[in-house]
Amino acid sequence: MDPVEQKSTPSPALVDLAVAYGISPDHWGFHGEKKYAAEHTLVAVLDALGVDASSPERIDVALASVADREWRRMLPPTVVATAGRATELPVHVTDGLEVEVWVELEDGAGERVLGQLDVYTEPHVVDGRAIGRAVFELPEDLPLGWHEVRARTADGQSRATLVVTPARLEVPADLAERQAWGLMAQLYSVRSRQSWGVGDFADLADLGWLAGRSLDADFLLINPVAAAEPTTPMTPSPYLPVSRRFVNPIYLRVEDIRETAYLSAADRSLIEWSADGVREMSTDPGPIDRDASWEAKKSALRVVFGAPRSAARETAFQEFRRSQGRGLEDFATWCALTDHFQGGPWPDGADDVTSDVVKELRAELSDEIDFYCWLQWVADVQLEQAQRAALDGGMSIGVMHDLAVGVHPSGADAWALAGVLANGIGVGAPPDMYNQQGQNWSQPPWHPEELARTGYAAYRDLLRTVLRHAGALRIDHVIGLFRLWWIPQGQGADEGVYVRYDHDALIGILCLEAQRAGAIVIGEDLGVFEPWVRDYLTERGVLGTSVLWFEKEQDGLPARPESFRPLSLTTVTTHDLPPSAGYLAGEHVEIRERLGLLTEPVHTVRQAAKEERDQMVAALSDLGLVGIEPSERELVEALHRYVRMTPAVLLGVSLADAVGERRAQNQPGTDQEYPNWKVPLGDSIGNVVLLEDLLDNARLRSLARVMNG
Repeated sequence: MDPVEQKSTPSPALVDLAVAYGISPDHWGFHGEKKYAAEHTLVAVLDALGVDASSPERIDVALASVADREWRRMLPPTVVATAGRATELPVHVTDGLEVEVWVELEDGAGERVLGQLDVYTEPHVVDGRAIGRAVFELPEDLPLGWHEVRARTADGQSRATLVVTPARLEVPADLAERQAWGLMAQLYSVRSRQSWGVGDFADLADLGWLAGRSLDADFLLINPVAAAEPTTPMTPSPYLPVSRRFVNPIYLRVEDIRETAYLSAADRSLIEWSADGVREMSTDPGPIDRDASWEAKKSALRVVFGAPRSAARETAFQEFRRSQGRGLEDFATWCALTDHFQGGPWPDGADDVTSDVVKELRAELSDEIDFYCWLQWVADVQLEQAQRAALDGGMSIGVMHDLAVGVHPSGADAWALAGVLANGIGVGAPPDMYNQQGQNWSQPPWHPEELARTGYAAYRDLLRTVLRHAGALRIDHVIGLFRLWWIPQGQGADEGVYVRYDHDALIGILCLEAQRAGAIVIGEDLGVFEPWVRDYLTERGVLGTSVLWFEKEQDGLPARPESFRPLSLTTVTTHDLPPSAGYLAGEHVEIRERLGLLTEPVHTVRQAAKEERDQMVAALSDLGLVGIEPSERELVEALHRYVRMTPAVLLGVSLADAVGERRAQNQPGTDQEYPNWKVPLGDSIGNVVLLEDLLDNARLRSLARVMNG
């Protein structure tokens, strides 16, 4: 063995320590081969978890500490139970002491005293003290919700968050009996003549209403509309937000904010002047210029913010602010600081949200903080209006929001939630067939232990905010709630390691908050994953995701329609592939070849793409969905007839497919090399398709007829 390789092989003790902290020292690659983590990777990931594994001696100390960890706590940091099932609760106290344990129910709904079970465990000595374990039972009839479990002995008392989650998130009864379909759109790309160069929440409301009323669609899935930088340049990717909880105000329609109607003539002129400079960009077929749109819109929004609000509107704003609590104040503070320092260095101490420096800056920038809180309020109002419009148009679900995997490493969440995020780590994905070099999304992951220690409060608050005005929620890379591919800073995407999470807690809390919001949950479960994960999600009522091109039989041929999962959102394509017309033409190969992303000879990949296309056309032909030499449009419609034949409860249709677009919205593995997330909605030859013209589009109406049977 090469000396360098030998040096990088982890010791058995290091492997044991990694496993104790939920780190998988090995994994199965996409092609079925077993891969092992290097020593430096395990050491770096343990360091991010707060564990020093820099020498054999320190590894031994850490192993001894982890063995005693649960015995040092009277109660677990957070207890997650499932409604309808009794749960054992271990309580650790000085051996021989009596202990009382009870539950204080949510919202002061009363208390429940817990009974002790007849379970004996040998005492464990920690720091010279014998610790005993008493086991209590959380009864199966505890109500759903966020409670507190408390324990008391002569030595003192302890408390922990108790979350009682539903066993299963049920699909609404009407959807269990029929197949529902909807459109999938990148909101920024769907512009109207009134847009300020970027699709907005007014466009969302109109698209939802029109799709429900005129196309009989049941839902409208959009890209994440989570917050981006408050200054330019703005990160174009909706999957790299500065905060997943809060909203990007670039999607606001300024004219729809009530106070705009009552501005003075001079202030109205300022609004119109700002709009005139960017509104014409809505008909430009070139890449979307978010920076120009945001600069114009931000200037106008400051004018509207300065206008007086009625007593009722001001009360509503303040109530919203109180309801969102410290999370909103911290987010608005980060925005104000970012705006104030304009890309320059922050003063010492300002990187700590709790510091005296930040406290002083909060006071100094209070007006700016008010402005950024107000932006979130008016965005919340417009999102509520969009969901209402979709339902009024006849949609049974309405807006389906999308939750990104993580956040920008230098963003608001990374600043405000630093205590529950792992530092020096980016998350991504190991190499697979479509991304042969792996992916590093650069986002800091949740710190598993800190998340539990804080009662999952940050995760809960995130879900509550995103679900406020959602009929459904798509979770991007839902496998991340089970395990995430952690990549230490400075290492390649293929040098990562999987870190496991308490999926019972994360999925359970997701189901609880979705049930309370009346929303469906869809997990994007593509890529490398363990087979049991899909079964688990199905048991919990979380729908999966099936993409036609990715579903294969064991012989590699396209999966038969009847073999698709019933509890899924099934689509022909996804935003990480070219629209169907482009995919059929091999655009996914040509783009990667042009950008140098292939690790195999291009002729090999082209041949594989041709075989994949031919096999799909043969499958369509076998079912009588196409004739001899079908046209592009006939093939696209046949692909959608194919998914209609599946038992999937939800079917998604890309709006880009519906109008004949060929350009991909995103090319994974690229940054500036491709105009990711900047492609406006266009037809087969690149002409802009505006919202007002959608219902006159023959391809769209024809495809809607296909979906309506």
